[in-house]
Amino acid sequence: MDHPKFVIEVSEAESMAKSSGFTLKQLLPNLVVSAQTLARVPISNFHVGAVGVGPSGRIFFGVNLEFPGLPLHHSVHAEQFLVTNLFINGETNLDCLAVSAAPCGHCRQFLQEIRGAPDVKILITSDEEQGFTPLSQFLSHRFGPHDLLPDDIPLLLEPRHNGLNFSGEINNSPTGICNNGYHPNEKLKYAALEAANKSHAPYSGSPSGVALIDSDGKIYKGSYIESAAYNPSMGPVQAALVSYVAGGGGDYQQVVGAVLVEKEGAVVKQEQTAKLLLQSISSQCQFKTFFCTS
Repeated sequence: MDHPKFVIEVSEAESMAKSSGFTLKQLLPNLVVSAQTLARVPISNFHVGAVGVGPSGRIFFGVNLEFPGLPLHHSVHAEQFLVTNLFINGETNLDCLAVSAAPCGHCRQFLQEIRGAPDVKILITSDEEQGFTPLSQFLSHRFGPHDLLPDDIPLLLEPRHNGLNFSGEINNSPTGICNNGYHPNEKLKYAALEAANKSHAPYSGSPSGVALIDSDGKIYKGSYIESAAYNPSMGPVQAALVSYVAGGGGDYQQVVGAVLVEKEGAVVKQEQTAKLLLQSISSQCQFKTFFCTS
C-alpha cells in the first residue's frame, strides 16, 4: 500500500513545477490542500497544512497532530511538524513555506530557532494576495537565540553532536509504562541516543531523544527541540511521532515499543510527559528510559 508522501524529492519537485509552469516557490501553495488532508486532528477537526522548500530543493509537508484525552499543549503544530520533517531529513535551513492559516504566535516563535529566520518567506493560502512575506513582518520585535546564545552555537537544523554516551552500567528507569521485563533491542536504544546527540537544547543543556518501534519492526527517531521562549519547545516524543507519521506510520496502536534517552541529572526531564503521551495513544507500547553522560 502506498503511504502519503511528506517529502518530495528534487527531481519530482522540479518536474511538478515545470509541468505547471511554476518555480518551486510558486508551486508550494498548490500543495497545501494535499497537506491538510494528512492532518490528524480528532479534537479540533481544524486541518492545517504547511509546505516548505529547503536549500536542497526538496519539498516538505507539515500537518497538525492532536492527541485525544491529553492537554492541548501536547499537540504538534503544522509549522513545527514541517521544521521537524526538515530536521529529520538533514536539511540545514528553510527557504520559504506556504501554510493554510496564519501562523500562531507559538509557531512564529518556534521558527526563530532557524538561522536567518527573519528572512524566511511565508505565504498564507487563505490570503494569497499578500504573497510571500518575510517572517520579520509576522514577528517584528523578535526574541530568539540571538538574545541568549553566542553567535557560533549551532541553531536548529544545523549539525551538532552533544557528546552523550552510555558509560558503565546503564541506569534503567524503574517506572516505565510496562515494566514487565521488556528489554528494547540495541538498535532502538542506540537510535534514541543518536536522536539525543542531535537534540537542540542550548538553553537548558538537557538534550534528549526518543526512538519508537512499530509492529513491523521499523524504528522512528525524534530529538528534543528547545525554543528561546521555552514554552514553544517540542518534546522528543512529539518529534518521534512526527517521524512516525511522516514515515508512513498508521494507527498509533501500532507503536509497540519506545526508548527515551536523556542526560543524567538534567534540569529538564522528559520521562513523565513522554510516558503520559505514549500510554494515552498506544496501550501496548512498552517504554524504557536510559540515562547517559557527556
